[in-house]
Amino acid sequence: MSDLQKILIANRGEIALRIIRTCHEMKINTVAVYSTMDREALHVRFADEAVCIGPPTSKESYLRPDRIIAAAEVTGADAIHPGYGFLSESAEFSQICADNDVEFIGPDPETMRLMSQKSVAKETMAEAGVPIVEGSDGTVNDIDEARSVATDIGFPVMVKAASGGGGKGMRLVWEEEEFDSAFKNARNEADAAFDDPEVYIEKFVEKPRHVEIQLLGDGQGNVMHFGERECSIQRRHQKLVEECPSPIVDEELRQEMGEAAVRGAEAVNYEGAGTIEFLVGADRNFYFMEMNTRIQVEHPITEEVTDCDLVEYQIQVSQGETIERTAAEMEGHAIECRINAENPYFNFSPAPGEITAFHQPGGHGVRIDTAAYSSYVIPPTYDSMIAKLITYGKTRDQAIRKMRRALDEFIVEGVDTTIPFHQQLFYDDRFVEGNFDTRFLDDFQMEERPAEE
Repeated sequence: MSDLQKILIANRGEIALRIIRTCHEMKINTVAVYSTMDREALHVRFADEAVCIGPPTSKESYLRPDRIIAAAEVTGADAIHPGYGFLSESAEFSQICADNDVEFIGPDPETMRLMSQKSVAKETMAEAGVPIVEGSDGTVNDIDEARSVATDIGFPVMVKAASGGGGKGMRLVWEEEEFDSAFKNARNEADAAFDDPEVYIEKFVEKPRHVEIQLLGDGQGNVMHFGERECSIQRRHQKLVEECPSPIVDEELRQEMGEAAVRGAEAVNYEGAGTIEFLVGADRNFYFMEMNTRIQVEHPITEEVTDCDLVEYQIQVSQGETIERTAAEMEGHAIECRINAENPYFNFSPAPGEITAFHQPGGHGVRIDTAAYSSYVIPPTYDSMIAKLITYGKTRDQAIRKMRRALDEFIVEGVDTTIPFHQQLFYDDRFVEGNFDTRFLDDFQMEERPAEE
């Protein structure tokens, strides 16, 4: 049992509520922080204490380390859990916590700095024996040198931002004639998004699958993995559906990928929950893509197939508990759909607004992680996710059938949502057969929108 008495959750929405639940089960008091926009949010209601940290904009509230630390000091919180997004991968915030004698539930600042620089992370993984994609030796900022690197490794190539994530500062270049424009655009976007224009060049893996390995390290040299998650159904590099295990990974490949991910985490003496993301080619060779030094949005599907609480594990290792296993056992199949306030008939454009009716599906094998409710207002200020709908079955086919039924039961009125997209996807033969890659949605066509009644 943890020695912590009180944890402040430096986040909002469903992940804040998710962390609060585990803390209460562990008999740890909780502190919510919130912007004025989130005054009526459920994480504020269910935490033991709540502190307003600023106006609606993230940069004046959830991205203000000084206000979050002040809230921790005022409430006497022992530790801060950052969730995902916002400051969860900020080495600076982790360092500020340490400087103020507040436990940061996650990796140490140096590990986060190392992994946030993608080109440095790539070099670190290569030294640890983790397979990497052929590419530039670190960042390349001269356009002539970059073009030369791309020509040497052969098109198609990816131009990728050295910092950040979420698909920002990333360009796929099929031919040399397109390179100069793509290189300049990637640098400009990276500079605008991350205040860092540096990019690197990587060989593009054709028909790739996006498969990630869930890890947990204790900061004492011990790391275990929890198997893989398939994350290839995405648009604009943003995931829409994840499943565990991956339809293309057999036990031999799972062991090989898991051991490689563990070696990579051991190389940086990793502490806490994290994920190493791989590209898996059509030839089933896999390559390191990046490491996420936080809990992932899709962590519930891993919890379902391994029967564990990853947030509880995060808290335990932060308090010095050691890991004695190298891998968790997986059983069954779990799938997660991200239900976002977006219009899938109009290029997934954001659709903020008030939810006028809200009914969650239920039944055997169905889990909902959400902070939404009827009359809840989805603000334009933050992420558009309404809920994570998770189904679990003994087989992939059973999990799919449960998801179809759950989607039909899920009622969200007042805003457009991605539910119609998911309903169509789960009857698509290619998806059902597991025959897809990261470009699957490039030619996926939504059926005509039903006429309003």
